[in-house]
Amino acid sequence: MHAMKKKLVTYGLIIIVAIIAILALRIVLTRRATQVYINGKVLTMDPGNSIAEAVAVRDGRIVAVGTNEQVRQSAPGRTATFDLHGKTMMPGIIDAHGHFPGTGIYAFGVDLNSPPIGRITDIPQMIQALKEKAAATDSGEWILGLGYDDTLLPEKRHPTRHDLDQASTNHPIFILHISGHMGVVNSLALQKAGITSKTPSPEGAVIRKDPLTGEPTGVFEECALEIFMPLLDFSTLDTLRIVRRAVQDHLRAGMTTAQDGLADEKRVKNLKLASRLGFIPLRVIVWPDEELGMKIVRREFDPRKYDSEKFHIGAVKLIEDGSTQAYTSYLKEPYYTPFNGDASYSGYPRIEREKLAEKVMTLHRAGLQIAVHCNGDAAIENFIYAFGRAQKEYYRRDPRAIIVHAQLIRPEQLDAAKELGMTPTYHLIHPYYWGDRHWEIFLGPERASRICPAKSTLDRAITFSTHLDAPVVPLQPMLLAWCAVNRLSKEGRVVGPDERISPMQALRAMTIDAAWQVFQEKNIGSIEPGKYADIIVLSADPLGDPLNIRNIVVEKTIIGGKTVYERE
Repeated sequence: MHAMKKKLVTYGLIIIVAIIAILALRIVLTRRATQVYINGKVLTMDPGNSIAEAVAVRDGRIVAVGTNEQVRQSAPGRTATFDLHGKTMMPGIIDAHGHFPGTGIYAFGVDLNSPPIGRITDIPQMIQALKEKAAATDSGEWILGLGYDDTLLPEKRHPTRHDLDQASTNHPIFILHISGHMGVVNSLALQKAGITSKTPSPEGAVIRKDPLTGEPTGVFEECALEIFMPLLDFSTLDTLRIVRRAVQDHLRAGMTTAQDGLADEKRVKNLKLASRLGFIPLRVIVWPDEELGMKIVRREFDPRKYDSEKFHIGAVKLIEDGSTQAYTSYLKEPYYTPFNGDASYSGYPRIEREKLAEKVMTLHRAGLQIAVHCNGDAAIENFIYAFGRAQKEYYRRDPRAIIVHAQLIRPEQLDAAKELGMTPTYHLIHPYYWGDRHWEIFLGPERASRICPAKSTLDRAITFSTHLDAPVVPLQPMLLAWCAVNRLSKEGRVVGPDERISPMQALRAMTIDAAWQVFQEKNIGSIEPGKYADIIVLSADPLGDPLNIRNIVVEKTIIGGKTVYERE
């Protein structure tokens, strides 16, 4: 009996080895075969915005672009031909700024978004959604809610600890504002974090307190949220669920390069491991946070050890202000509607100007690329001042310092940015999701009209990118392109008609210009020979009807020549 078992095991091993050998041979043959895509409308995003008919791919890279005949002639030998039947092909979309794998948190977090993203219409409905989650969760476990927006609720306020206590007093609850710059916790969460009436607000942040009792309301602004982050410790299984969901979200959206725009050392190592093990087929660009950036400066962490075809450590990220829709952007002039009745309130910086200049100088002197979150024009002014000093002391010809969001950048600031070698990445979905509220509440008509001034940036020959900042809003890059072209709000208002750009310009901002911004333009971002075959096929031509761009869906996503998503 024992001998028979031994023989069965031996035969089983032989079969397994044979299967592996066959699969390996198939992979080798597939990689050796040239994939030829014909009869398409290929938007190459090359320097001349050429439109081709066919593309050839071999060993994961583009080897030929041109007419059907030209590409066929350049691909002798074994080929696999795919007929696009007139469909549009373009480079894969590059996430110029996001928080991968943040969209995956919706795999187990409670969706508290209001329409048009979610279904929450008032605070009682929010409480009920959290209560249902608590009923299905073991007592003592954290409940996480995502995406609530106080300005879309009829109560026109943030929920408080007492509201969340109605959902559960047996579970600590943490809900994140749609901006990502505010949040609310219940009483148990406050207790676990040790927050009392005597707890001071951290520098560059606010722990809101009841003006009568002095007790914390449960509402936290900016880096005060970090108090709760160590308490939200995800299990390995939860982390895998998050990554899997995020990968699916990105591939479905036609994104071939994802970005984690603020990562600590642990996050970098975990993402690298997941990438190396094949859990993440996307290319991933990671921006270290300040702490990890300083470790790089001190040579305690070597980013070069992490570089590969699929993984790259990029700019060091700092945060100078918050979010306009959270009243935490740092503006030069006060908010249009006074905050809490204070007509002089204009937000605040998270890092005082001279301290920011010191940090930027340290990173720049070490030769690192820098990205700073700046929404308000006063915050942008601080970054321009800081980077101007750094360039004066340690000049670099092509630094590509990134102004993240750059929502309220002014014309003279664009001029200064160009002089210093700075480049903005615009959260250009704002006119759609928040345009009406910027117009009526936060900024007023004049400032709202010039948010994310894409056309003014192009007029100055400044290269810029656009992004969605997911999970702040859903991964809908075609909606982002539609918004850049039309600048229509949810209610149909044109928010800044003079800042509209063409469909081709909008697509470049999500492909080749996004690649350039992070020093990857030689590898990705356009369909040109020698580059990675990161390409997508669309359901319609985005250069056609400008108003139809948002309705276009991705039919196929290809990374390194391999089809990783195909719409059913």
